[in-house]
Amino acid sequence: MSSAEVRLDMEATGVARLTLVRQAQHNALNRQMVKQLSEHLKMLAADETVRVLVLQGEGRHFCSGADLVEMREQLHAERHENLAVAESLAALLAQLNAFPVPTIARVQGAAYGGGLGLLCCCDMVVASDHSRFCMSEVKLGISPAMISRYVIEAIGLRQARRYCLSAEVIDAQQALQLQLVHQLAAEEELEQVVAGYCQQILACGPQAIAATKQLLGRYPVTEARNYAQQSCQLIATLRVSAEGQEGLSAFLEGRSAQFDRSSEYRKSRQAAGERRE
Repeated sequence: MSSAEVRLDMEATGVARLTLVRQAQHNALNRQMVKQLSEHLKMLAADETVRVLVLQGEGRHFCSGADLVEMREQLHAERHENLAVAESLAALLAQLNAFPVPTIARVQGAAYGGGLGLLCCCDMVVASDHSRFCMSEVKLGISPAMISRYVIEAIGLRQARRYCLSAEVIDAQQALQLQLVHQLAAEEELEQVVAGYCQQILACGPQAIAATKQLLGRYPVTEARNYAQQSCQLIATLRVSAEGQEGLSAFLEGRSAQFDRSSEYRKSRQAAGERRE
């Protein structure tokens, strides 16, 4: 089964593979890809023959983050339109995070923004030794809001503070040390390593695997839902703010963003202080 943005391949062993196939766009996430991923996940979650899910990207990169064409469109979008986009990505991440069988991210090249969020929602991550990772959103005047919960769960709050707030690029060795990835391999050996994980999972009891995944996924539901809602509201607000507009415009135009400490900035600082109190 295949589609324009995502390809699904099923193996007789029970391994399902979802491949991002926007190679020319470095597998950037657009609305259609998010929709198709969500549809595939819903279908696969209901298929009792599926034992393992592998998420991968075609070509040089796993997923470079947001789609540039849609970023241009969002410059002129209303807040409610940005909210809808944020909510669809948040829903996809929640879907992947709660997927009923083990999930493996097979990563090469760049995993930025939403792409990094996808791998943080997977149970196991195997990456090439030349892969790189980044939450670059704050450079664009926005926030890694929807992915932040999953990043925190993957690497802890202390490290998430550093990388969410600095937009540093994380190389493969750093990613391994941070436990953002579980294993590194030469790119030509990635498939062999992923196949090894699949074989280990397939050798286990499927009911035991399902029960254990459910147990491990018992995150406080109310807290998680509130966090997701607040994240969507935040990103929708930032995308239409003066700072968000300047950051996104500068990125698309290939120039450095000119941010200033305007009244809007002071209001956001004041609001943040009130929330802490």
